[in-house]
Amino acid sequence: MTETGRDTTVVIVGGGVAGLTLGNFLLGKGIGCVVLEKHSRDYVEQRQRAGALDANGVRVLNEWGLGEAVEGYSHGDSDAGVPLLIDGEERQWRMGGGDDEDEVDGAFCPQQILVRNLIRIFLRDGGDLRFGAQDVSLHDVDTEQPTVRYRDADGSSRTLTCDFVAGSDGFRGVSRTAVPDDVLTSSTYEFGYAWLSAMTQAPADPLAVLAVHSRGFAARITRGPHASRLYLQCPLTDTVEQWPDEHIWNELEARFGRPVESRGPITSRQVVPLRGVVFSPMRHGRLYLLGDAAHLISPMSAEGMSLALHDADALAKAVVRQVEKNDPTLLDSYSDTCLNHTWERQASAVRMTQTMHDSGDTTYEGEFRKQIARKNLETMLEPAAPHAS
Repeated sequence: MTETGRDTTVVIVGGGVAGLTLGNFLLGKGIGCVVLEKHSRDYVEQRQRAGALDANGVRVLNEWGLGEAVEGYSHGDSDAGVPLLIDGEERQWRMGGGDDEDEVDGAFCPQQILVRNLIRIFLRDGGDLRFGAQDVSLHDVDTEQPTVRYRDADGSSRTLTCDFVAGSDGFRGVSRTAVPDDVLTSSTYEFGYAWLSAMTQAPADPLAVLAVHSRGFAARITRGPHASRLYLQCPLTDTVEQWPDEHIWNELEARFGRPVESRGPITSRQVVPLRGVVFSPMRHGRLYLLGDAAHLISPMSAEGMSLALHDADALAKAVVRQVEKNDPTLLDSYSDTCLNHTWERQASAVRMTQTMHDSGDTTYEGEFRKQIARKNLETMLEPAAPHAS
């Protein structure tokens, strides 16, 4: 390991996708790091959230030698394998010109599987991962010797000194609170509707289906061989009590416009308002924010994990450049680099979210926006098959 005179070079707060990926990248380069995660290993490995990586996310893992983390989850062209049902009629996304033999596929890899694999690889290769780290607090991040204090699983107080702190503890984590209020800005866009998000113990076949319907947007996405997540557009004022199991399945079937054969018990449900959030800057002193600690993106984009991997890739390269060449250039530009990418993906996510949702239920944005959205949607799809006379 590279020695810096501190307890470690980087303290990573948060053992989700962003933090574990960064830890593996640094470990692979021989750079010391400690990952602090407040939850238990069992909790983290069972946490059900995102389920897709785009081609860029998979490419990043491959470039750092971590392709094994998503082995067996390739799904080819990211559009071709996801049918879209428009008022019950199945349509296919317009194909790109993918003739490049080196083109990398995306992957339907449930977050808990990716996290489980990243933990296994990190520990196998000698990484320092501390579960049950409570009451984490960051100090002196604007000096040359930041410190991170926490209480370990036995209740003992611990302090780590380091060169850099990576805040990857999610939207509600403590890392972002270490940035002064007069430094940090928050930009938010509310779409005006929510998703009823429900986990079910029933597999998805095919792995993903999206639907546009006058009753609202709907989707079913795989979360592994024995589970899937259901999404139904609903008003922000809806509550989970308004969505019993049978109502969820019947509404999904109505919006798909065809029977849903694979049903199962609903194990959890929540109403999730759709929004985009970006915090700026993503760096304060020697604290670097990444993943959901720095931004939230509409789940319609399925890019949350890929954004986290982009941040981890950028920060790992910056730390490696600093440690190996004493060159702070990439660290100094980290925030601008990641924010530029984040805003590009936010722009794409807003376009896609509005197109898919405005195309269906006119309750939210009206008939004019529906017709505009339908025309925009047609530009993304293969021509509809002619109907038999």
